[in-house]
Amino acid sequence: MAASPARPLRRLPVEPLTREAFRPFGDVIAASGAPDHWANGGAAEVFRDRAVLDVEAEGGRPCVSIVRAAPSRLPLQIRLMERHPIGSQAFAPLGAGAWLIVAAPAGPLDSRAIRAFAAAPNQGVNYRRGVWHHPLIALGQVSDFLVIDRAGDGENLTIESLPEPLEILALE
Repeated sequence: MAASPARPLRRLPVEPLTREAFRPFGDVIAASGAPDHWANGGAAEVFRDRAVLDVEAEGGRPCVSIVRAAPSRLPLQIRLMERHPIGSQAFAPLGAGAWLIVAAPAGPLDSRAIRAFAAAPNQGVNYRRGVWHHPLIALGQVSDFLVIDRAGDGENLTIESLPEPLEILALE
């Protein structure tokens, strides 16, 4: 009996990371637009309150970490997603490397609702509580990220495999 041909993977297009496009998943953290005010005698522009941190449920507290991510290469298969049901999670790059964000709305994981975003090196994101996302995807070089998430009691991580992998071929 001949083997049946492999079904092609569903291609996941990559879109630019903008506040409007990412709004269903959380906040874009970036020094963009006009500053909210000036500090240090006018020497510093302040871009205030760029993300809503949500980490205090069930007695949680803010946790600040640095994560060093090995680079991934394209094409890339997306096989799983994770979420943090009792706290938000923010990522801000500390260098100039490219990186990808893959996210889906909170609620039951729907692989048809997964979207991919190409982040500029000066853009971070804050995933809202319960939003599905792929683990950190650095591109091109080892990259450090400042991570602000929840520490404390309670189970704040759910990982789910996709029924079929998705494929990211290139940054469009």
